[in-house]
Amino acid sequence: MLMNASRFALMLLTTTLLAGCQTLLTKPGDSAEHLPVPPQPPVPQAFNNGAIFQPAQSTALFEDYKARRVGDLLTVLLVERTDARKSAATSVAKDSSLNMDVSRIDIFGRPVSTSGTSLLGATAESQNAFDGAGDSTQSNQLDGQITVTVAEVLSNGNLMVQGEKWLGINQGKEFVRLRGIVRQVDIGADNSVRSTQIANAQVSYGGTGTIAESNTMGWLTRFFASPLMPL
Repeated sequence: MLMNASRFALMLLTTTLLAGCQTLLTKPGDSAEHLPVPPQPPVPQAFNNGAIFQPAQSTALFEDYKARRVGDLLTVLLVERTDARKSAATSVAKDSSLNMDVSRIDIFGRPVSTSGTSLLGATAESQNAFDGAGDSTQSNQLDGQITVTVAEVLSNGNLMVQGEKWLGINQGKEFVRLRGIVRQVDIGADNSVRSTQIANAQVSYGGTGTIAESNTMGWLTRFFASPLMPL
């Protein structure tokens, strides 16, 4: 039994250490879902029919430069703003009392009492009260730009885009990652789209380095703050 408890404690400590070091292992290109996708190579024709127009190598005469194929670039304008507030208040009160007087009951013709005080009687009082209040406010804002690549063209013409952007500042690195679905009609003439027009958008902003580490709890503090602690 003691051996099993020791093994469990060792496994728990190892898991906590790995979770604490997760931010230190983050580096550019470590997420396969945000890697740039190269364009698909053109498929050569089996033979050249001698015509000037060759579908595998030509470009439409009136084609613009908006993203529409796998590997094309698309600029996303980040205009994310969220503001959420929630408050709740509850108040409950309950009072009850009980008084039983059975002094009139006689046993063998004599009242059950001593020195004039009834021995059969009960008095009880109960008071319960509960007051609860909660208030939560959260606000986020993210502005900027990121250029992503088209990873897949869906059957309805929508584009699955993904990409990441890394900036090395002083002793750390900051990154922006994005993944989502874009309609071709939402792409502007300058080959850009607002992040609010991306479906199923997954936008991440974070960083690594000295500043990020100073704002992160240590592995031991994480362990005592985790739900595994009974208190």
